Amino acid sequence: MNRTHIALYLAASTFVAAPHTAQGQTTSRRFPVDTASIATIHGAFKARRLTCRSLVQQYLTRIETLDKRGPAINSIVTTNPDALSMADSLDRVYAARGAVGPLHCIPLIVKDNFETEGLQTTGGSLALDGWKPLQDATMVRQVKAAGAIVLAKSNLAEWAFTPYETVSSILPGYTKNPYALDRVTAGSSGGTAAAVAAGFGTLGLGTDTGNSIRGPSSHQALVGIRSTMGLTSRAGVIPLNASADIAGPMARSVADAVAVFDVIAHSDPADSVTAAADSRRVPNYRAALTRGALKGARIGILRQAFDRPTLDAEVNRVFEQAVADLRRAGAVVIDSVRVDSLDAIQRRQQGGCNRFRSDLERYFAARAPNAPVKTVADIVRSRRFHPTVELRLRDAAASTDIPETSAGCLSRERVRAEIRVAVNAMMDAQHLDALVYPTWSNPPRLIGDLNTPHGDNSQLFSPTTGFPSITVPMGYTRDGRLPAGLSFFGRAWDEFKLIGYVYDYEQSTRHWRAPRL
Repeated sequence: MNRTHIALYLAASTFVAAPHTAQGQTTSRRFPVDTASIATIHGAFKARRLTCRSLVQQYLTRIETLDKRGPAINSIVTTNPDALSMADSLDRVYAARGAVGPLHCIPLIVKDNFETEGLQTTGGSLALDGWKPLQDATMVRQVKAAGAIVLAKSNLAEWAFTPYETVSSILPGYTKNPYALDRVTAGSSGGTAAAVAAGFGTLGLGTDTGNSIRGPSSHQALVGIRSTMGLTSRAGVIPLNASADIAGPMARSVADAVAVFDVIAHSDPADSVTAAADSRRVPNYRAALTRGALKGARIGILRQAFDRPTLDAEVNRVFEQAVADLRRAGAVVIDSVRVDSLDAIQRRQQGGCNRFRSDLERYFAARAPNAPVKTVADIVRSRRFHPTVELRLRDAAASTDIPETSAGCLSRERVRAEIRVAVNAMMDAQHLDALVYPTWSNPPRLIGDLNTPHGDNSQLFSPTTGFPSITVPMGYTRDGRLPAGLSFFGRAWDEFKLIGYVYDYEQSTRHWRAPRL
């Protein structure tokens, strides 16, 4: 390591503040950006111990030192060249009249399938290399309006195709798990998860079609929220499957994830599924952050979601301890419950439904003439993609499914509706407030391993029903090195209740700790 690298490492490790200050403010010599929360950052602003510019500079230094050098997490596709000027502007506003919103100067890591005005958006594919959308995705616009800074765009499984690992053609190599550099991050929002866990930003935005917020959050000891379908907007996010796509926050604490969620849970004319959001949301989701929510709550263990021969013994032990912790917090735990009709309902699915081509081509048609490609066939012909996604792309290019008319797609929607009814009926019959299960049944795999059991438990219940699910750290396996997550799953529009449960559990167990880079 040469002198320049040593200086960068020390800057990232000891958090030496930049000398730039806004009028009337001073900065501290040290601020722990890798463990910082919204509350600690805003407290430091209020005490005049930190400026927005200093905070942003420290994160940028940490990215340069630890993402591209040293452990080389490989989570960041691009940083925002305007981040420091935005920070200066926020410092001036703060000095004049205070914070602009609840996310004032909170540096965010944004998955690179969200449109970001002025920054390229690639979906992880070289086919979109250099494409700069003309506008922000709705969720990006919302967090900016609340005062956040988009600090960087993060790597993802290309086109968000796989839940198992984060590798793409836009960024050579795998994204590494900061808790164990030889382990995967899961996918597809693995870049956001790794970056937030490694302390490259305070919070992150990810997307989740089957797993992709909750799995990477579980693998990196984060809190991840997949909302009720229709409570948060997907407008401006490159689609994978519009019937299941959700976007949402990933954070090191429940409070920080909820601060973002409270900003983004709104109706959006650009996404018709959110029409009822403003009438169904609660006025303030942060009001759910109180202790004691678990006392008297009836929580069912959904062993149907995870109890397989490949369930890892250590994950199971951690989960059973989590169940004991729920009981200790006052929850009434029912072990176990199941949706008895699930298998019969699933057998009614007739034919397949591959809607990626239809959804993606509609997305690009709406962005013409600025769209970098028009069809999935264009992407295949370009050869600008990672070899691991070629088969998926070719299958999509050959698909003739139109979601509104395809027999397989219509059958899938009928099956989803029946599963919603069955889940609600089971919860009503058992008088349950929520269901719990391990987010994944197995620890993070070694990078390159696609043979041992993956353990993804997230694909079925929440994506199929459209009901909300939140994952929260529940402990560690393999000598305390590898994180494991606990999923809370509930009825549609029950986010306020679930937030109360995960916050109470988090505060009573305190499992989160920073990785040792």
